[in-house]
Amino acid sequence: MGKITGEGGPELEQGTPVQEVLQRDPASKEKAPKVMQEQIDSKSPNGTRSFSTLARRQQEALVSFEDSGIEASGRNFELPALPLASNMHLKHRYAPIVKQVTNLLMRDGKLSVAQRNMAMILNHLRTASPPTVDPERPLLPGAPPASHLPLNPTLYLTLAIDSVAPLLRIRSQKGIAGGGAALQMPMPLALRQRRRQAVMWILDAASKKPTRGSGRGGFARKVAEELVSIVEGRSGVWERRSTVHKAAVGARANLNTRRR
Repeated sequence: MGKITGEGGPELEQGTPVQEVLQRDPASKEKAPKVMQEQIDSKSPNGTRSFSTLARRQQEALVSFEDSGIEASGRNFELPALPLASNMHLKHRYAPIVKQVTNLLMRDGKLSVAQRNMAMILNHLRTASPPTVDPERPLLPGAPPASHLPLNPTLYLTLAIDSVAPLLRIRSQKGIAGGGAALQMPMPLALRQRRRQAVMWILDAASKKPTRGSGRGGFARKVAEELVSIVEGRSGVWERRSTVHKAAVGARANLNTRRR
């Protein structure tokens, strides 16, 4: 009877129907909605509780700050451990080599097209048959076996680009030996500069290949085939790299020339 009449206060788990509260308070009943007044005056209640002051409070969820150990700085979760991983930032979630090649593939500011072509290139490297490495044109020291390269297309791409990346470049410098004669000066390249030069050579060689079939993935397929030919030692990019290195070795005597 106490549950029906509301004696002892409302129960937190079940609550007290609004109709029972309004029956004990005529003044509030007059201000109640007409629908609730009709339900209260009806002689045959349907047993439902369409309007209720049900307070579904789970006592175990009511935890104070002192008991929970949560700091009062407004954080509900702990901060991530520092330093952060390199791929946890939205703008740095890709490998550096993939991002650099994507930017070099981009034309007219169409980043989405470049990203689609980059995905096609990596997918071709992943699904292609394992390459056969030429002993006369070996890859970088410490490279995995050729049969393991398709398992990691990002490593496949990095290995192909770094293997043909030049170490030096030739710069013409006037007036270093006196007069107006220009001397060829070999200059070392940083890692991003080396990779950029190699990618430009690869894109130039791929653009000269004949187009097979139709579709928007033709250029990406040619770039991927050029990367495979580099690993196999069949690409002409190797000759361009050798030419630059021979010219740099021949011009190293100009490094001892003093400016007059």
